[in-house]
Amino acid sequence: MNGFTLDSGQRDLRDRLNDIAQDAGTPRSLYIHGPAGRGKTWIANTTFEALPTSRKARVHFHGFLAALHRCIHHHRSDEDALGRAIDDIAGDSHVLFFDEFHVHDSGDARLLTRLLDRLFRRGVTVIATSNYAPDDLLPSPIWHHLFEPGIRLIKANMDVFHLDGPTDYRTLPQDHSRGFASGTWTTASPARHPAPAEATTITVRDRQFSVLASRPDALWATFAQLCEAPIATIEYLEWARVYPRWVVTEVPTFAAIGAPAQQRFINMIDVLADADVPVTFVSPHTRDAFLAGTSARPDAFRMVSRLQLLQSAA
Repeated sequence: MNGFTLDSGQRDLRDRLNDIAQDAGTPRSLYIHGPAGRGKTWIANTTFEALPTSRKARVHFHGFLAALHRCIHHHRSDEDALGRAIDDIAGDSHVLFFDEFHVHDSGDARLLTRLLDRLFRRGVTVIATSNYAPDDLLPSPIWHHLFEPGIRLIKANMDVFHLDGPTDYRTLPQDHSRGFASGTWTTASPARHPAPAEATTITVRDRQFSVLASRPDALWATFAQLCEAPIATIEYLEWARVYPRWVVTEVPTFAAIGAPAQQRFINMIDVLADADVPVTFVSPHTRDAFLAGTSARPDAFRMVSRLQLLQSAA
């Protein structure tokens, strides 16, 4: 596949996805889970792009929720605003690829359960990738019961494929010529650092955010500006669309910041990696020192895997 040698688990997944691609009827949905960096998204993406139909859609967890909330607001006067919003996003798709399916928020649990129920009732084939087995979704013992209806829908309507293996392929030598993997983690002061006069604000939906500089070729901002301010994932999505490169300075260790800033940084990495935006992270700490202190945070394992794609420079 694309010149790469697949391991045995990846070959089995490729074959299972090819069954979906070659099924002329309504193929059964597939839920793919396993540790970060094992190739779930890459293999599913490759198959999805090759599907011989235009009636397909790909959504990423963060982008989907942002779009869903916008559509719900648009249909707020409708009796079934959520249902209308789901139909807007799915359109007339026969296949929906949902990348990085996870549930940590009790409010998201209701939305995602309704999404699955509506898609399966419409006969849409869902391909989902996740770092979590179905029973491990919404892992909080306090809130887990809220997503049990969604878990039952997954088990009743989807085959479950566990892709595992000893190797996180993001830890192997990478092609650093393009995309997110062309970014850098550095402890050195970056060239062309903005002068104080370049400090500005950028606006998303009438909300203003301070940054070091807003250049046509790059967004410059400190970690505090991007992660300690009350910024939602929808802002990261917008800026990933607008700015072809980011520079994030003054990145601290997780021990020095609170849980909300930690989660924003994890979400930001999710968005930037999915959008394939190259980033220069500037920190007084080496990448390895930074990563060593992140393991206790939920979903940090995915961030750790992705940051290992970057070049590391002193």
